[in-house]
Amino acid sequence: MQSEWRKCSLEDADVILLDCVHKTPPDAGKGIPYIAIPQLKEGRIDFLASPRLISHEDYLEWTKKTNPQTNDIVLSRRCNPGETAYVSEGAKFALGQNLVLLRATGNTIFPPFLRWLVRGKEWWDEIAKYLNVGAVFDSLRCAEIPKFELTIPPISEQKAIAHILGSLDDKIELNRQMNATLEAMAQALFKSWFVDFDPVIDNALAAGNPIPDELADKAAAREALGDARKPLPEDIAALFPAAFVWTEEMGWIPEGWEVSPLKHLTTKIGSGATPTGGQKVYQDSGTALIRSQNIYDSEFVWAGLAYISDEAATQLQGVTVQSEDVLLNITGASILRTCVVNPNVLPARVNQHVAIIRAKKGISSWYLHLHLLQKRTKDYLLGLNAGGSREAVTKAHIESVPSLVPNNKILDSFHALIAPNYEKAHQLDNGTITLSRLRDTLLPKLLSGELRIPETEKLVEEAI
Repeated sequence: MQSEWRKCSLEDADVILLDCVHKTPPDAGKGIPYIAIPQLKEGRIDFLASPRLISHEDYLEWTKKTNPQTNDIVLSRRCNPGETAYVSEGAKFALGQNLVLLRATGNTIFPPFLRWLVRGKEWWDEIAKYLNVGAVFDSLRCAEIPKFELTIPPISEQKAIAHILGSLDDKIELNRQMNATLEAMAQALFKSWFVDFDPVIDNALAAGNPIPDELADKAAAREALGDARKPLPEDIAALFPAAFVWTEEMGWIPEGWEVSPLKHLTTKIGSGATPTGGQKVYQDSGTALIRSQNIYDSEFVWAGLAYISDEAATQLQGVTVQSEDVLLNITGASILRTCVVNPNVLPARVNQHVAIIRAKKGISSWYLHLHLLQKRTKDYLLGLNAGGSREAVTKAHIESVPSLVPNNKILDSFHALIAPNYEKAHQLDNGTITLSRLRDTLLPKLLSGELRIPETEKLVEEAI
């Protein structure tokens, strides 16, 4: 380490702390994101993780005291104290309770470097030093955070480190955005075929068949598109009926389709368990143990993935995860988040907070996943909540979910159209994993001065 590197407190390094308003604004249903602890994810703010949306008036009120700026650091003081996320350029949001901002001022710290400084070993050592252990939540005191002492490289080194690690993160973020686009395309097709019934409406209009009053607005919207309406290829359009029938479970559905409980579309629905010994038996490698923190809507998150021994995995043999299994969180704040397992995580088991949903032959796992992702499905399950003060759904609840069952040819066509999207998404995930591991390997070595900049730049160029 060069002699000009020095250790000092955040306060002495001209890093200021800005506290938020200590109340929660009403949810306006639309407007500006109000970022809370669940939206902090792997060093970034996840604006897709269902943040509360607040009015412009409330936004102005909340940002009078704490207005996030580019390169600020959002820091959680409770629940997961020490967790951080940086504020990207152009991000507009209000800061939630138990979050604070760190802002580099003056000339001691290059602002884009701060996001990496608060992810190193020294940072977590300081968290442990100042952590206040509580009966319910551990926490950090605002008055003590500026006292954190960290080693600060010279500005030239800070800029180089920020560029190197930022380049890796930019590529990771690009992969995430591409995945989000692929997922949005799949969701749009699902909605068109199985929620809005666009192909059936088109066929009914072409045949001159009556449209149910409840679907009249959708039909009018389709007609209004005129030449802009993009009909399906004739061979696929012919698979859809041209009329609707009424059902008690789901209202009007396409003629010839059925409504069935989810259990009739699956071969397995069940949750796992925690191995004997709990977190004490977790290790650095072995069989993956998937927990609720790994399951986000349409995204499998590798961060925090636990591993267990072969012996512990054998104890959980009954909850072995298979390729294309749908995973669903069934308790707590992350309840009903769902994704299809990334095949690269196998072999794997799930703990008691995650349910495995395995599709029958002929039923696409992606179809089930997208069905579980729908607001109507989530509302149905939340209406059956059995958890009292803690939200939870049971196996019986999941089995009972009313599910639309089109004919096999439509399901096969749907799977054929969306499967390439998910295969590409898994490829991008694999690239993200490699880049993330490289970033996480380089971070402590760069912050300690163990690894020099020229050799690091070469490694990053080869990886990107």
